[in-house]
Order: sequence, then C-alpha cells, then structure tokens
Amino acid sequence: MRVAAVGDIHLGEGMHGCYTDDVAALEGTADVLLLAGDLTRHGTVAEAKVVAGEFAGSPVPVVAVLGNHDLHSDEGDGVTAALADAGIVVLECSSTVLHLDGVRLGVAGTVGFGGGFPNGMVADFGEPEMKAFAARGRALAAGLGEALRTLDCDVTVALMHYAPVPETLHGEPREIYPFLGSHLLADVIDSCGAALALHGHAHAGSPDGRTPGGVPVHNVARPVLHRPYRVFTVEPQE
Repeated sequence: MRVAAVGDIHLGEGMHGCYTDDVAALEGTADVLLLAGDLTRHGTVAEAKVVAGEFAGSPVPVVAVLGNHDLHSDEGDGVTAALADAGIVVLECSSTVLHLDGVRLGVAGTVGFGGGFPNGMVADFGEPEMKAFAARGRALAAGLGEALRTLDCDVTVALMHYAPVPETLHGEPREIYPFLGSHLLADVIDSCGAALALHGHAHAGSPDGRTPGGVPVHNVARPVLHRPYRVFTVEPQE
C-alpha cells in the first residue's frame, strides 16, 4: 500500500494550478493521498474552494484533516463542506476505510492540539484559560483514540496536524513544543495501534520519529519535505 502525504500547503486565493501537475502525477505513484492540515492560509471558505479545485481531479482518494490555519477564521464547517464537495474526506475524531486493491486501509484523524511532552507539559491547573487549553488536547486525543479503536481494516494510519512526538519537532525552538504537539496523541496511537502516524504543523521540524511504542511518525509539512508529497509503503498488519 503506497500512501502519499503532505501538509501545510497553505493555498490562498489566486493560487489556482499550484498542485495540478503534482496531483496528476499521483497516478501510478500512490494509492491514496493524505493531507495533514493547514491546507489554507487563513481558513476562509474562498481559500478552501481553491484547495478543493486543486485536488478534485485526483486519480486516487484524498483524505484530510484540518489544521490551525484552516480554523483561524472560524469557518471550519464551511471549509470542511467545500473540501467534501470536491470528494475529499475530512476527518475530525473520526475515521474512514478505503478499499484499495483488496486491502482495507483505515485512516483515523484529528487536527489534534498542543499540550507538550514529558518534562515540558501544560498543567491542567489555574486559570480557566489554562484548563481549557489542557482540556482541548485531552478531548481531541481521546477522539482520535476512539476513531482508531472502531476501525476494522488491514492497515491503520493515524493522521493529524499537531505532532504526537517531540522527535519530529527537532529544529523548532524547544520553548514552543507545547504549542506544536502533545504526547497524549502518541499515547492513544500506541494503545490503539497503527502502522503509521503522520502530521504537519512544524515547518522547521524533522521528518522522522517514533512513538514510545515504536509506531513510525513522520512530519509531512511541505516546508520539511521540500517536495509536493512523500510516499510511504505500508504492509497489512497481522
């Protein structure tokens, strides 16, 4: 199973045609394309329609999660609807199963959230704003876990925008790690199982890491990849 993935493409109005040739090149290169959030610049429906136009003609199924940029203008529902109208499956604490050449590929996804990692975590204590920050991270990680648990498939991929491990953040200032990802995402990936975990968000991060349980994690932010997408080969899980 060949899984192409990219995030943080940040398309805006007037950027029509940026991905047309790259999307066409998926034919024979990959079996599915996963988009790891930050598809737009400011999260407007108009920008989402540009994204939709770029990927509507994809020769392979396209599955996406939103990112923080896609939620910036509080038009998340409209962004999701514009992408869905183009045939893109948008996940949020949900999953989908694709039947590809006799193999059932399950993708569970969420935007995820920050919160940090051991020795540098947000405390669920104090002001309501801090409690709300911590609660959002817990809720979205739990939602990803539930989506993973309910999958019935041969290969499972976890797709998110925020990072589940600090290794793929190397290159970013350590002070902002709590705003780039959360260990809670890795915890649910390890407890529920996945062949692969993909994220974006960290433009200056590193491409490869692993959860504590050994699941491969890859940062597919476009500025990290330096190419239109990266293709991974995954095998059915026993």
